[in-house]
Amino acid sequence: MKKLLVTLAMLAAGGTAPVAQAAGNIDCELHYNLSGWSVFYKTAEGTGTVTCDNGTRFPVKISAKGGGLTVGRTTITDGRGKFSGAYSVNDLLGSYAAVDAHASASRANDAQVMTKGDISLALAGTGQGWSLGVGFGRFVIERR
Repeated sequence: MKKLLVTLAMLAAGGTAPVAQAAGNIDCELHYNLSGWSVFYKTAEGTGTVTCDNGTRFPVKISAKGGGLTVGRTTITDGRGKFSGAYSVNDLLGSYAAVDAHASASRANDAQVMTKGDISLALAGTGQGWSLGVGFGRFVIERR
């Protein structure tokens, strides 16, 4: 199941990223832990580290807020994200638009792709909890 979700997330990220990356783009990844709950309103908070191919590495604070037809409580540990379309690390910070569909019991899987202008972020992670629903909202990354 996790491999399928990761594959779908990566394919979707490729569809939203620029067709050819221009010179100067940087490759960055996000490693994160996130926990939250939802009952129509969805909220989650966590921390992580952004690491880029240019040697930049910095800690971040993550928050997600939104709504929809959703209910549950989950904790994602050792989640991973891949950014595309960024020219500087400052491009990575800020609010991303997110839409997700989820269903889990006991072991939680999360995979989704979100965008902020030309920047895309594909996330995948596993953890504990249960959830069911379709949600939308904001995923915010800030420096710690």
